[in-house]
Amino acid sequence: MLVLIKGFVGLLTGSISILAECIHSAVDLVAAVIAYLAVRVADQPPDEAHTYGHGKYENISGAVEAFLIIVAALYIGYEAVSRIVNKTAVEQLGVGMGIMVLSCIVNFLVSELLFRVAEKVDSIALEADAQHLRLDVYTSLGVFLGLLFVYLTGAVIIDRLLGLVVALWIAWIGIQLSRKAVGPLLDLQLPAAEVERIATIIDSQPNVVGFHKLRTRKSGHQRHVDVHLVVPKCMSLTEAHNLAEEIEDKIRAEFDNVFVLTHVEPEDE
Repeated sequence: MLVLIKGFVGLLTGSISILAECIHSAVDLVAAVIAYLAVRVADQPPDEAHTYGHGKYENISGAVEAFLIIVAALYIGYEAVSRIVNKTAVEQLGVGMGIMVLSCIVNFLVSELLFRVAEKVDSIALEADAQHLRLDVYTSLGVFLGLLFVYLTGAVIIDRLLGLVVALWIAWIGIQLSRKAVGPLLDLQLPAAEVERIATIIDSQPNVVGFHKLRTRKSGHQRHVDVHLVVPKCMSLTEAHNLAEEIEDKIRAEFDNVFVLTHVEPEDE
């Protein structure tokens, strides 16, 4: 409903900044549907065709949302430049400012809720959706201030320039989100702090001589870790197995949603 109101007010006032907000909100609505579907699919357990689970559907969702954001930014930028050239007027500023205030309040409350849920379940799709809505808060506030300035001074060019600023800001968020979403699709390793913590857990075990081939990646909210453990040559197979299980349990206790695979090797002569 808020999207439709913004669209109507944008056409009524001729304000590119309000139109930009409408387009941004429309993208958010589409992104929310994509995120909802992605999270449902990503939560499905592994099957014969997806033995590592369905977590990367969340990353695909985030990448699609980032693409939509960038496209929206390009369109807003085009409209802003076009209206600067054509010198179109802005009217009914009071109505426009009222809608921006309403948009700020609604989007802040919803985004705050989504951020909490995204952090709790470690979901890139929900985080992307929350980022969209929080961005709407900032842009709506900026548009309100811009319209207020136009109302006080009559300088319509401020509305057009504000539309360009909104476009650039949205594009920047889209680029940042695309990097975060695409990284796991390329099997980028976990953050350095997490990798270091895993290494510390392994090194803390007195019966581990060393380790190598520590590899990590993320798939949606799921972490994957595999490592080769070097143990004393005199250690029995049972002892080596129990040691590996102990290390795996400690890593699982440290991180949520983590799958750990260990390979045990005897030390060289």
